[in-house]
Amino acid sequence: MTTALADGWVMTGRYLRHVVREPEQIIIYFSLPIMFTLVFGYVFGSGMAVGGDDYREFLLPGVFVMTQLYGLGATATAISLDINRGVVDRFRSMPTARSALMVGRSTADLVRALIEMAVLLVCGVLVGWQANRGVWPALAAIGLILLLRLALTWVGMFLGSVVPNPDTVSLIVFPLAFPLTALSNVFVAPEQMPAWLGGVSQWNPISATVAAARELFGNPGLGSDAWPAENAVLLAVVWPLALITVFAPLAIRRYRLLGR
Repeated sequence: MTTALADGWVMTGRYLRHVVREPEQIIIYFSLPIMFTLVFGYVFGSGMAVGGDDYREFLLPGVFVMTQLYGLGATATAISLDINRGVVDRFRSMPTARSALMVGRSTADLVRALIEMAVLLVCGVLVGWQANRGVWPALAAIGLILLLRLALTWVGMFLGSVVPNPDTVSLIVFPLAFPLTALSNVFVAPEQMPAWLGGVSQWNPISATVAAARELFGNPGLGSDAWPAENAVLLAVVWPLALITVFAPLAIRRYRLLGR
């Protein structure tokens, strides 16, 4: 157990060093959440009629969650690159714990998510967003967003291990992430969609975390009386744990089969 944790920490350091040594990644990490905040807050904000008078108060929790969702692509690409460059085969030939690569990747992604959240929170405050319920509920909201990111990291590691090459990742991740964002409560209320799409939106894992974050931050919500909306915090815990339960074993099994 101690060896596995130590090896996982070494892998975490490896992935974080890649970020430091590739400045373009740092620029993307910081510019993407800033772009999301400014574009969706100012360009689309005046055209939306939900969330009360201050659309940015309504929107920002959705942007926080959406940024974590699109981190899925970086995870899948990194794993696919390691596989196609033979890095995984090299690690498998070394006396390292089998779990080290994936533990290291998930830990590094959480560190990256923390940095992105810090940038987003600062951007949000600068454009007028604020957490209205105090420190502890705000920390709980951030914890739920990071829990979703951890679940998406395992989804990304599985996708990265099954795609034939890194170029294919974007062909799979974007068509997956975009509908999850569009069919959620990030921008509009599910009640404004056709009935069947509204039902999909209400049970969308993204909607659960966004609604829970709005509630815990004390930001304007949608005022829905649907069960998923009234139990958003519960679903924001259940959905990520369900995703981890499904995709972590799949990713680990796929990793063990590589190279056989």
